[in-house]
Amino acid sequence: MPKSIYVGNIPFSATEEDMHSLFGQYGEVISINFINDRETGRFRGFGFVEMDDASAIKAIDALNGKEIGGRALRINEAQERQPRPRRDY
Repeated sequence: MPKSIYVGNIPFSATEEDMHSLFGQYGEVISINFINDRETGRFRGFGFVEMDDASAIKAIDALNGKEIGGRALRINEAQERQPRPRRDY
C-alpha cells in the first residue's frame, strides 16, 4: 500500500525530478507533488512523495535532516489534513 511522505524545507531551486532522483535511491517513487501558492503559482517550499510502505520508511529515516541546497529537509509521514472551520462572511 502506498504511503505519503511530507517533505518540507525544499530549496526553491529544486525540481520534482531532483526529488525523484533523491527518493528513488530508496525504492520506487509512485508520485511527487510540489505545492504551489494559489494566488501567485510560486512553489511554497514543500511537497509530498508517495512510495510503498517499506521504501517510505527507509527514505524517511535516511533523508530527514539531509542538507540539500543549503537547507535541511524535514521529512516525515504525511498526516491527514484536518478540516478547517468554515468562515461565513
